[in-house]
Amino acid sequence: MDLFYFPHLAPERATTHVALFRNVTNAAALRKRIIGASTMSGEAGELEREEINYAFIEARLITSWLHLQTAVYQAILAETQNALRTKTVHSEVLWNLNPTNNITEAIRRYGISDTTTSLLVVRIDAGTIPANDMELKMKKVVNGEIVPFSQIKDITDWSTIKKYHKLVDELAIKNARGDAVKECVAVDNIVTSTVAMKSVMA
Repeated sequence: MDLFYFPHLAPERATTHVALFRNVTNAAALRKRIIGASTMSGEAGELEREEINYAFIEARLITSWLHLQTAVYQAILAETQNALRTKTVHSEVLWNLNPTNNITEAIRRYGISDTTTSLLVVRIDAGTIPANDMELKMKKVVNGEIVPFSQIKDITDWSTIKKYHKLVDELAIKNARGDAVKECVAVDNIVTSTVAMKSVMA
């Protein structure tokens, strides 16, 4: 379990808990649960939505800690400025990660799918729930193994990221060909900058 802390933001949105799950076995059931919760009514619906009140992110499309942190920060800023493009601050994280403004595409690409095996679970709130308790709440929802975020380097699907961001012909990528480390750094810099600039360009 890791966290982002933004002390200059409103207290109710200053803390973000992040957990990287590998070997996830209930992705299809969880995706179905998320879809079902969106249409449930009454107290049962409210309780169910709170149980799964997270951003569920396809981990293989995240390039670095800064990439994820930038998407989270931009989502919080949008909410505080009453400028959300999606229904919640958590779905806004997915929108920020996608290079286009298509919300459906963002959720399909960056959200959980039936075949997801590596999943980032993100909770943006006031930080009043201790990290250990938050981890237990996440484990009740996701069947998988929580691992250090540093393992993202073994998960990232660089070819798919380059495809989604249309980076194959990008000069910085061409110049780095033959040097895998240099190419990954270039891709990370581009996609993180894309997230940072998206709200300005939208």
